[in-house]
Amino acid sequence: MSNPSDAAPDPAPISGTGEPAAEEALAAVERQLSLLWRRARSMSQQLSRQVHPEMEPAAYGLLSVLRTKGPIRLTELASCIGVGKPSVSRQVAFLEGLGLVSKEADPLDGRAQAISLTAKGEEKMHLVQDARREVFRERLAEWPAGELEAFAGYMAKLNATYERDGFPRDEGL
Repeated sequence: MSNPSDAAPDPAPISGTGEPAAEEALAAVERQLSLLWRRARSMSQQLSRQVHPEMEPAAYGLLSVLRTKGPIRLTELASCIGVGKPSVSRQVAFLEGLGLVSKEADPLDGRAQAISLTAKGEEKMHLVQDARREVFRERLAEWPAGELEAFAGYMAKLNATYERDGFPRDEGL
């Protein structure tokens, strides 16, 4: 993957410049990201309904983390998603009732529980995530590889700024 700085010169930081062009560019980025987030929430809603008609998008996010990380404790799962333990606990109970996740004694600490996908949960997530990847392929099919690499690099750079603010590092979700 090419470095985002290879794609375009690195301008001076926007903060404190008061430069109208930089402020307009920042406003344009904000508008586009807001639109992308709204569309991503809508897509997450659709994907969660494909797993189960009553599933909330937050539960789909938990399944995605579990599929990537494997067995994980409730506190770590809550940290990955960025919500409190009570919310995650409710979602886990819902998913457990659907037979998509299970809880087992944590091998490192028998007092704690590790949450993992069941075979049914893995199968559902495999189907839904394959469908999601196909949507991305369709949407981005006309983009040249260099533009895709630059876009991925810019997104990684943006996400890294959130990690500096204390958000958990994404391990390929």
